[in-house]
Amino acid sequence: MTKKLLFVCLGNICRSPTAHAVMRDKAKLAELNIDIDSAGTHASHRAEAPDVRSIREGTKFGYDFSHLHARPITEQDFSHYDMILAMDQNNLQVLQQRCPEQHQHKLQLFMQYHPAYPTQQEVPDPYYGGARGFSLVLQLIEAGCDGLCLHLQRQKT
Repeated sequence: MTKKLLFVCLGNICRSPTAHAVMRDKAKLAELNIDIDSAGTHASHRAEAPDVRSIREGTKFGYDFSHLHARPITEQDFSHYDMILAMDQNNLQVLQQRCPEQHQHKLQLFMQYHPAYPTQQEVPDPYYGGARGFSLVLQLIEAGCDGLCLHLQRQKT
C-alpha cells in the first residue's frame, strides 16, 4: 500500500519543497512506496518554482527540484494524504483550523521525526535570512527525513 505524505510550510517555496525533494530521494533509497507532495498554507506564490536559494542549496547535494511548483493546500488534501507534516507551529495551527475533525489525526509537526526533537521543534523559515539559513534548513530536513524513513520502515514490518 502506498503511503501518501504532504509537507506544508507557509508559501511552499522554501521548506516544504526542500522536504519534498529530500524525502523523494531518501524514500527511493529506502525502497519505500510513498507518494510525496508539498503545499503552502498561503497562496501568494501559486505556481512559482521553489526559491532559488533552496534550489541552490539542495542541488549542491544532488536533490532535484525540477517539476516542483508552489500550490496552496486544498480541502481535498486532508482526505487524500495519510500524513500532513507542518514545518512549524504556526502552519500546524492553520492546518488544525482548516482540517475537518475526521482528519485531524493526520496533522503533525515534521520535526517530531528529527533526533533533536523536542528540543528543536520547528524548521525555521529561511526566506528573509541569508544563505546560512538555507543550509540549516537543509540539514534539519535531511535528518528529519531520515527519521521519517525509519518510522515508515518500522510501520511496514
